[in-house]
Parts: sequence; structure tokens; C-alpha cells
Amino acid sequence: MNQSQVNGDLSQPAHGQRRPSVLLFDVNETLSDMAPLAGRFSDVGAVPQLARTWFAGLLRDGFALTVNGVNPDFATLAREQLRQALAGTTLEMELDAAVEHIMGGFAELQCHPDVVDGVRALSEMGLRLVTLTNGATSVAQRLLGDASIADRFDRMLSVQQAEAWKPDARAYRYALEECGVEPAEAMLVAAHPWDTDGARRAGLTAAWINRESRTYPSYFLAPDLEARSLTHLASLLR
Repeated sequence: MNQSQVNGDLSQPAHGQRRPSVLLFDVNETLSDMAPLAGRFSDVGAVPQLARTWFAGLLRDGFALTVNGVNPDFATLAREQLRQALAGTTLEMELDAAVEHIMGGFAELQCHPDVVDGVRALSEMGLRLVTLTNGATSVAQRLLGDASIADRFDRMLSVQQAEAWKPDARAYRYALEECGVEPAEAMLVAAHPWDTDGARRAGLTAAWINRESRTYPSYFLAPDLEARSLTHLASLLR
């Protein structure tokens, strides 16, 4: 790291850092704007703030199962977490219907405003773009297809075909093997510090997309780059 990065400025690459040949993109929250799911909670009679709590619990339990050697199905776990999260709430519909109404929101999520231009800019730089999600590849395909940028991606990968969820090192190794590259040739792009930390520990470089001007947790390995958006990331890598 250069001195600016030691002092907390991650906006510039380290001196001598080689530009990656492959960018691995997290999907949920990194590419997709999940904020509209809060409205789905309101529709069923729950408080919209429950959306964040539910998703955090979903990730927590997915990570816990991964530690114990289980590779859970994202949608199955999400539904069960919803039943737990909605328990005790007076709903506007039956519980199963409420769960399906919320889950149906995934099929309507759109990309963050910066994603289309950012993906196009990164693709035009000759970088190979690949998704690596803890969810299903079908979600990424629909999301990027609706945004007319699916053709910019070389591969769409999911940990369903790996042995473990991210941030387990096996998830990143799976993607590297599928892409035929060494760790140093790949950069993970994610909005989640736990994901960038996991990638760094697996030998990849990492870019943290910090759209909300948050402070990066000091207990995680720092990302190689911090960007406000995918278009900003493209300018840093150019």
C-alpha cells in the first residue's frame, strides 16, 4: 500500500498494482438496488425497516451453515428467514402468501443507476466481467438482461455450483477455476466489506463500492480500491 492508503485513502491503486484482467461482481446490493423490497414488506403489513433485518439474518445464517460444511440454497433459506422475521406480525394476508409476495420482489429489482454506464465502461476497457453471487444465476441473468447489459458479461456464476457461500475461500477459488485465472489476475467488486475481505484473504484484489459514504470496518482487510460507483471504479482502473 502507498502512504495515502495507509492513512485511509483507498481511492487510488497502490503503486505498481497491476490492473486485473477479470472483475468478479457480487450481485445482491452491489449490482441490484434492493431498496424496493422494503415496499413489499409494507404491502404485507410489516414495517419496511424489517427488510434490512431480514436480509442481514439471511446472510448470517447462510454464513453459519457454510462454516459447518453446508451449502444452502439461497431462495430456500430466504423463505424460511422470512417466516421467522414475520412471526408475530399481524399481516394483511396469510403467512405463506406474504412470504411469496416479498420473494417475488426479487424478479422486479433493477440495477443501481450507475451500473449500466459503469459496466459498459469497464467492458470497453477490455476487462472480462463475471458475476459471482450467493444467489441464483437466474436472478443475475434477469437483472442484467432487463438492463440490456447481460451481453457484457463473460460468465454468470453462483456459489450453488461451488462448495460454499462467499466469503469462504472455496467460493472465490471456484470462480477462478471457472475463469481460468490466478488470484492476482482477478478483482472482486462488491458493496459488502465481508465480501471484499474474503476475496483479499483468498488472494484476489478487491474493490469496495461505497455508494453511501460509509466507513470501512477496520477489522476487515482493506480493499485495494474504494469507489463511489461503478463509473468511478472504471475511472480508477482506466
